Amino acid sequence: MSAPTHRKTLRWQIARVLSVRDETPSARTFRLALPDPRPHLAGQHYVVRLTAPDGYTASRAYSIASAPSGDPEIELTVERLPDGEVSEFLHDVVEIGDELEVRGPIGGGFFAWPGDTPALLVGGGSGVVPLMAMLRHARSIGRPDLVRLVVSARTEADLYYAAELPGPETTVVLTRSGRGRLTAADLAPLVRGGEDVFVCGSPAFCDTVTDLLAAVGVPVASIRTERFGPSA
Repeated sequence: MSAPTHRKTLRWQIARVLSVRDETPSARTFRLALPDPRPHLAGQHYVVRLTAPDGYTASRAYSIASAPSGDPEIELTVERLPDGEVSEFLHDVVEIGDELEVRGPIGGGFFAWPGDTPALLVGGGSGVVPLMAMLRHARSIGRPDLVRLVVSARTEADLYYAAELPGPETTVVLTRSGRGRLTAADLAPLVRGGEDVFVCGSPAFCDTVTDLLAAVGVPVASIRTERFGPSA
């Protein structure tokens, strides 16, 4: 597997905002049209850069939520964080028709799924975003059987892509519904053996899930983690 790492992925381009929709009370998806479309792999990200009139810049990386398709449009899902320079601007100011400076796709093959091998995906909170690109890719090519996705969210209101997630290949664990946190018992039935495992979420979530997977017999070498810090 090789990711598209040609030099033009490092060049900034101006993307136009085609649509904006709410995923949760604190997360919003932006659909962007790229003047210079670049192929991406499920699991990669784009950097969004804002420039103030005085020249000050702020940039943050956001995972691509849309499936690889060759389409000149991508979707980025952004969580609004208090006092976040970029996320607050995107949520409070950006409207359809606005332009954003972006660069990408970025990210090597380590946390990118090629779409032709079995994969177990485990996401916590906003960590589901790159995994959603993988699920969408599997469904778009008619191979949803390749993936099994487990999503952990606090409540139903906190669940990203709630209308699109349901399917025989997905499991949702709501940790504040009285049933508690994700457990080894949730993961064990989904492990087939030999698959790549992609885990994305907070550092604590990734560490916990890695331990749970190891406890049910998943080789640590097959576990790929993407730890999300605050992308304000």
